[in-house]
Amino acid sequence: MLRFFAFILTCIGGLNWLMIGALQYDFVAGVFGTQANVFSRIVYVIIGAASIYILIVTIFNKGRLKLFGYKKKKAQKKEEVEDF
Repeated sequence: MLRFFAFILTCIGGLNWLMIGALQYDFVAGVFGTQANVFSRIVYVIIGAASIYILIVTIFNKGRLKLFGYKKKKAQKKEEVEDF
């Protein structure tokens, strides 16, 4: 679940950078007043930490990013057969 939230925050940060580049408007600074505001800086740090987390997870998983950990049904059936 942490990966999912980190991914969403990274996407929001990417959209903010798109708005800065295309429209010269910083959404986070617009919401909190200025970029130097404490709340703006906290949001920037949280989004940056989420991006670093996603990067590290992706590197350790050899280029794959699994947002949810679903188990395969075949593996569960195999375990049930082995128990008997």
